[in-house]
Amino acid sequence: MGDALIEIRDVSHTFQTKGGPLKVLDHLDISVPEGGFCAVVGPSGCGKSTLTRLIAGLMIPDAGEVWLHGERVRGPRSTVGMAFQNPVLLEWRTILKNVLLPLEIVPSKLSRKEAEERARFLLSLVGLEGFEDKKPSELSGGMRQRASLCRALIHQPEVLILDEPFGALDAFTREDLWQTMHQVKEREPFTGVLITHDLRESIFLADQVVVMSGRPAHAQFVLEVGETGPRDLDHLYTAEAAEMLNVLRHQIEIAQGRAPAEPTAHGSADRGEDVPAPPPGPAAQGVA
Repeated sequence: MGDALIEIRDVSHTFQTKGGPLKVLDHLDISVPEGGFCAVVGPSGCGKSTLTRLIAGLMIPDAGEVWLHGERVRGPRSTVGMAFQNPVLLEWRTILKNVLLPLEIVPSKLSRKEAEERARFLLSLVGLEGFEDKKPSELSGGMRQRASLCRALIHQPEVLILDEPFGALDAFTREDLWQTMHQVKEREPFTGVLITHDLRESIFLADQVVVMSGRPAHAQFVLEVGETGPRDLDHLYTAEAAEMLNVLRHQIEIAQGRAPAEPTAHGSADRGEDVPAPPPGPAAQGVA
């Protein structure tokens, strides 16, 4: 991993509502190195999805700046791919044509033949070889999400934003897709930002986990997972993983006001070192 590719610098953002101004982000600072994978967790309504839209250039912050690769983000960028909890595939198009859709909207240097070859390669990479001519209604939820991931990667983005893409899937399918994500990142390098409510997912996929807290929200805590490259699911059942999950769970409890704030709650942690010891209990698998 190299220097910071994504930089959120002192960002604040306010929505204008019928009830008056609603500030959702307050002096937020986050940095993600090139090739890194950052997971963002926190209570519902703390501005996680707003953050993804700011990174993608779909919104501009009221204060502060968002930078990608040394350039200030002032609008949507073709170098950013996005995948959401709802795959939003067009039912009248085949899976192959759904994957190719972004190249029909954003200019591409690929020829039609090259684009189709790339789409077929991505589909085979996520286990959908042979399903290119199927319609979305013929695929399971997990398979549709795999197709959505291919669509987000078709134009070779340098940044991939994942906004709870696995949240609606069953546990078995979710874990299978976590492993697929590592395989994809090995073959199709990108800098990733993952929004999730699943703490296990955050430490399995990400290099760092940012806990957001408050309304308006700020970056309360950063856990450096310290792992790179593909991971085995057995890693989630180690004492080290259990310690990280407990640290994150404790920070979420602070964010929700269910535990007193500690002096280090706004700092960083390296695998839970120099962090107040969380209360005993089983490792968390997610947060409501």
